[in-house]
Amino acid sequence: MTLLAAISRRNFYSLLWHAGFLAFAQNFIDVDTIIPAMMVDAGGTAVHIGILTAIMLGGSSFTQLFFAPFISNFSYKKRFLLVGINSRIIALLLLGIMLYYSARIIGDYEILMIFLLITIFSLGGAFANVSFTDILGKSLDEGSRKPFFSIRQVVSGLILFGSAFLARYVLGRADYPVNYSHMFFVGFFALSIASLGFWNLKEVVPSKLVVRGPKHFFQIIKGELKQNRRLLYFLGFINTMGISITLLPFIILYAKTNFGLESTGTGNYLLFKVMGGVLTGLLLFIFSGKYKYRLLLYVNGVLALIVPLIVILLPGISSFNLVFFLGGIIFATYSISLNGVLLEVSGTSNRTLYTGIAGAGNILPAIFPLLGGWMIKHFGFVPYFILFMGVILSSFYFIYRLRCKK
Repeated sequence: MTLLAAISRRNFYSLLWHAGFLAFAQNFIDVDTIIPAMMVDAGGTAVHIGILTAIMLGGSSFTQLFFAPFISNFSYKKRFLLVGINSRIIALLLLGIMLYYSARIIGDYEILMIFLLITIFSLGGAFANVSFTDILGKSLDEGSRKPFFSIRQVVSGLILFGSAFLARYVLGRADYPVNYSHMFFVGFFALSIASLGFWNLKEVVPSKLVVRGPKHFFQIIKGELKQNRRLLYFLGFINTMGISITLLPFIILYAKTNFGLESTGTGNYLLFKVMGGVLTGLLLFIFSGKYKYRLLLYVNGVLALIVPLIVILLPGISSFNLVFFLGGIIFATYSISLNGVLLEVSGTSNRTLYTGIAGAGNILPAIFPLLGGWMIKHFGFVPYFILFMGVILSSFYFIYRLRCKK
């Protein structure tokens, strides 16, 4: 069955439905502010934040390298998409229940259970994303892709902006752990509604790549790297620029360690991060037919260099509003450009494979937060920020060699 205009339109709105309610849920489960702040309030250290960030932002994406060979063997991927999203929903519910009754948990088991449930939540997202990238590429006609990425950012941004005020209210209404428990319950309900968009998707275009075990999979990867040099530079880009979205949890730790950041302050930083993402999405939607992904990649790199410089050169609680505003811009530009470039360097038949290969690009983003937690514990924040900027600078070489055309 071919992708008809009516089916593409139905999928367009189904995906927007999911994006909208996911955006509402995101403020209550934000990986840059809410979750690391919860970990610190639970007694977590810099090392704990490093492990948690590695799981959420790098490690989970790396597991796509192992999920892709299995999923690639199936022509239709919707069932795996639903398994992934439902595992995230269940993890949020259990996390909310666990925190609500955490006073009954003895010793360090609370932190252990947080790690366990966040791991399930993150791995579910990685498992779903392999299928989602494939379905997204073949469920929208090519002319709808860039407008979709842009309008999704606008819709998500507007909802994020509105729900940020509610998230700040919920977070400040009670003390730990009840406030975080309420946050995750709201996230659970919102994500459950968001999943209805995936149930409504109509997957009509088959895409199957037979993979006969791990050895065959790595042989395929080797062949793709030889045939498509842009894939190699794409992996280099993810491995370097990918650390740009791992910085904010450590800035939350910095603010709590040096300035005694409270829950209301965390809510304010969440709001500024959302404002940066909304503004970026709106501008990219307006100029969706004019900008190129290459420009976004360079902008992302420059801003990623500026953020730690502000923290180093302008120490003080007031500067963090700007830091998180810029952090929102970085997250938005990275997300939009990453998806767009992946679709550009891949084809219809190998898109699931390329999503899995892209997981290999998250080796450094998975390791770097662990290294960051260790460095901060033994040497302080400044050496970590300097190393962070050095890695970001190296990403400019890969951006140049990618030579994005769209």
